[in-house]
Amino acid sequence: MKIALINENSQAAKNAMICEVLTKVVTPMGHTVDNYGMYAADDACQLTYVQNGILAATILNAGAADFVVTGCGTGEGAMLALNSFPGVLCGHIESPLDAYLFSQVNAGNAVAIPFAEGFGWGGELNLEYIFEKLFIAPPGGGYPKERVEPEQRNKKILDKVKEVTHNDMVSILKGLDQELAKGAFKGEKFGELFFANCRDQAIADAVKALLA
Repeated sequence: MKIALINENSQAAKNAMICEVLTKVVTPMGHTVDNYGMYAADDACQLTYVQNGILAATILNAGAADFVVTGCGTGEGAMLALNSFPGVLCGHIESPLDAYLFSQVNAGNAVAIPFAEGFGWGGELNLEYIFEKLFIAPPGGGYPKERVEPEQRNKKILDKVKEVTHNDMVSILKGLDQELAKGAFKGEKFGELFFANCRDQAIADAVKALLA
């Protein structure tokens, strides 16, 4: 699995620490991490949590990554922004238990973590345990086991509902405020990471048109 890490401007200073903990946990599991930044608070590319949503949705819908780890101060804004888009199911994760149940019950493809609220002494340990439980088993396994069948059925129903209630990603990119959308793709390593892994040519072309 390819995991994309995205940080917005209020918590950019924590990016290196988050990336280090995430990589430490998932590399032995056979997963890889692409760090899309922000890398520091003074980066030239300043991402808001709304732009996190645009960037995450583009990456996921284009197949450039399989999962997105993101967040903001409370995690709420990032979660709401990501869930505004098609092909994204983002959970708000504060604890290892949240992480495990979201993975097994909801089988989403993104998480939003509060990187300021409650993030005190031992915060990096909580992150480590969150990532361990988030990726410890293939998603959608169900919990408790007697609830596996209805949980998997409800996930499929939700996916179908989102197909009806959301436009396709190319139409969204064209319809968004172009400067807002363009700003989501100005990260230092965006071009290097995204275009090398993108599996949807129509989305790639839409992003190139934005950046032209």
